[in-house]
Amino acid sequence: MSLARLTTFSFHGVEAVPVEVQVQVAQGLPAFTVVGLPNKAVGESRERVRAVLSVLGLSLPPKRILVNLAPADLVKEGSHFDLPIALGLLAAMGVIPVDEVAHYAALGELALDGTIGPVAGVLPAALACSERELGLVCPASQGAEASWAGATEALAAPDLRELIAHFQGRQALSPPPPPAPLPREARGPCLSEVRGQESAKRALEIAAAGAHNLLMIGPPGSGKSMLAARLPGLLPDLTPSEALEVSLVRSVAGGLEAGRISARPPFRDPHHSASQAALTGGGPRARPGEVSLAHRGVLFLDELPEFPRPALEALRQPLESGRVTVSRAAAHVSYPARVQLVAAMNPCRCGYLGHAGRECGTAPRCGEAYQGKISGPLLDRIDLVIEVQPIAPRELARAPSGETSEAVAVRVAAARTAQRARYEGMGFATNAEAPVEALREGFEAAALAFAEGAAERLGLSNRGMVRALRVARSVADLEGAALVGRGHVAEALGYRLRKPAAG
Repeated sequence: MSLARLTTFSFHGVEAVPVEVQVQVAQGLPAFTVVGLPNKAVGESRERVRAVLSVLGLSLPPKRILVNLAPADLVKEGSHFDLPIALGLLAAMGVIPVDEVAHYAALGELALDGTIGPVAGVLPAALACSERELGLVCPASQGAEASWAGATEALAAPDLRELIAHFQGRQALSPPPPPAPLPREARGPCLSEVRGQESAKRALEIAAAGAHNLLMIGPPGSGKSMLAARLPGLLPDLTPSEALEVSLVRSVAGGLEAGRISARPPFRDPHHSASQAALTGGGPRARPGEVSLAHRGVLFLDELPEFPRPALEALRQPLESGRVTVSRAAAHVSYPARVQLVAAMNPCRCGYLGHAGRECGTAPRCGEAYQGKISGPLLDRIDLVIEVQPIAPRELARAPSGETSEAVAVRVAAARTAQRARYEGMGFATNAEAPVEALREGFEAAALAFAEGAAERLGLSNRGMVRALRVARSVADLEGAALVGRGHVAEALGYRLRKPAAG
């Protein structure tokens, strides 16, 4: 009887949970069994491994082969179990050294010709290997992703044949290249392409400065989507730790292309037909949704009232806490979801409420019904609400270009730098995350009294009041002011002239 052991991982959110792959070849009737709660994809690994060994000129011994995936009470999902099962079997058969394999973890999907294909989760697995002082065997196309773990010895193999030669000492695999510095990437479309709309541009700059949620209301063609597409160009690059957070989510979702880690904040714009599971995460494997894929970036919801009501209401918790929890009978998974929500909507179903010649015959009831699709508690979590009115064609042709995204981004970066310095060591870095205790110290007494009185007159909730203070702090940061004055508070309150329902 021979026994081989090595490690692979299952994934619980962005956490890599170690799984020991134990392969035993013993006397008995010929059989190849996988136990340890494998799902269908893992169970099918037997046939892929059998076919690959045949291509390599190897045959399974006429004995009883048992593969145990421990711990046995954890459901094993995904095709990345192919490679560790194959390596464990080769070690148990004596093809490669048992002791050598035991010091590695492995992830990879096997094609029938022995090629090792990419899989989700290499980055969190590499970090887990670094903590456990294990080497990592992964697909060649994901070697750059594995190298981000630093201390991890990574073997990025294109196929199983070369991997066998490496373990047998006949041909050494080249280590993947060390992680390159985060590249400087294009910031996308320029704000100067938006003619006019100065008040909307101002709101966009404030939203970028403090990572505030923004809602734009206006008729079709007024430029709402155009403005939203230019917001990422105003945002500063992610810090290395933030880029790693973002990449962990993308890696678990299988969306980290060629192992490339980006320094730019993500921008996600799902279609309004997206389900609740698509937005917040879910499905049989509790995968991350759009709100997590937009972590540390922008989630743009165009045609906001057209999204399913349950999907929108499910955003309330992650918008407040910065995390989303996906609960299923077989899984309870938490993903990061610190996003900046930007939404756009028409004032009514026809889109022309208030337009003398184009509004429908049911106005203004159609507008009340359409805007009523957005609940008060969700509106209460939006920091800035602006109306975007179309510009007449004659004025549009003559309007100057305005500032470029680069010019505005300089002011935004200065405001973000001030916030990082102010909140250093507190566990957050932007005004949008700051609790009221961290805000009050930077307000003039008259400005704070004005804010409190105005909140009572406008009927703001406590949450709405705090969010208005956060926006006022961002307005002051853009001006480089140490203290928030009455003018800053007045401008912030001008973006909250709505009275949402309680809840």
